[in-house]
Amino acid sequence: MNKTPNESAECVELNATLNLQRKAAITRGGAFDHAGKLQVRRMADFDMGRTIFGGLSGLARKIMDEKLAKEPVWDRAVAADIEVAYAEATSAQPAPPIDQRLIEFMVDECDFSMEHADGTFLEHLVFCHHYAARYYPEHSPNVALLHSILGTATNTFAMDVGKLSKLKALLTEFEAMHVETFPSILRLLYNDGLLEELEQNLHRLGDLKALRFHRVIDNEPLTIDADNLWINLNYHLMHFVDFMPSANWSTHRSDPLLQMFEKLSNLLDRAGQRQARVQITFPAANTAPIGEVRNLFGQISDLIPPTVKLKLARNSIRKYSAMAGHDLGYQLEWKD
Repeated sequence: MNKTPNESAECVELNATLNLQRKAAITRGGAFDHAGKLQVRRMADFDMGRTIFGGLSGLARKIMDEKLAKEPVWDRAVAADIEVAYAEATSAQPAPPIDQRLIEFMVDECDFSMEHADGTFLEHLVFCHHYAARYYPEHSPNVALLHSILGTATNTFAMDVGKLSKLKALLTEFEAMHVETFPSILRLLYNDGLLEELEQNLHRLGDLKALRFHRVIDNEPLTIDADNLWINLNYHLMHFVDFMPSANWSTHRSDPLLQMFEKLSNLLDRAGQRQARVQITFPAANTAPIGEVRNLFGQISDLIPPTVKLKLARNSIRKYSAMAGHDLGYQLEWKD
């Protein structure tokens, strides 16, 4: 976000250039394995301490470093095709402008300086906004833009809770509810109990009334009704798109985010609640990576069972919630 001293508030913009993977996702409406269309290389100057995952430690940190310290080098012809397709798609259906009041709030009241898994955090937020606007038009893309403003999974908080009332004044009641709910639901997805309980109750999801849980930033109790819970889970479905590897998904099948993406996708399908458009094909078998040389730890990481990696991710979430004084407990309410 840039705001020069001589700029009026009306000129403030969110400067975020989308990379080719994000452009392909917006053009085609989903998450895709681009194996064979690019080379995956290790970043020479990667510093995880500058990202939202900098607080990880031990094996979990090594695994995340192996995942994040990568950059795709695209085939020139493929890159050109993506650029052309993206230009045509966005010309035919431009992304709606982001509310200027929200831009000013994000610039003046928040700190989004931490990097995301791929590029700046702003690029992630703008991508989520534009994707939601195109593929979930029934509901506000502002939720996707502001999904992490009240906390990420790793205890980075872009704003102080004391500014929450000022933020809510800029949002509709629907937007505010989903923005404050999103970080908590994300942690419940990591912790896995929520998805498992919903899966076990597929036969009576029509009787679901609400979900009770706690807000991450200050542990205040929250309640979301069943209809809005499904909507919020669809925002999460779109959010997962931006965490997928650029290529060789089969090699990365044990990635906890890929596992959770698949669990959520399957649940929404089985529950008949897939509302947002997210095309995705999950890997069914192991295949050798194409254009990606795995270092020694990468090869070792590939051998770690998915259940072990998921357990490490859950342990990290529980640690972060404990550090923030956040209660991961929840309750599903059912009709009598």
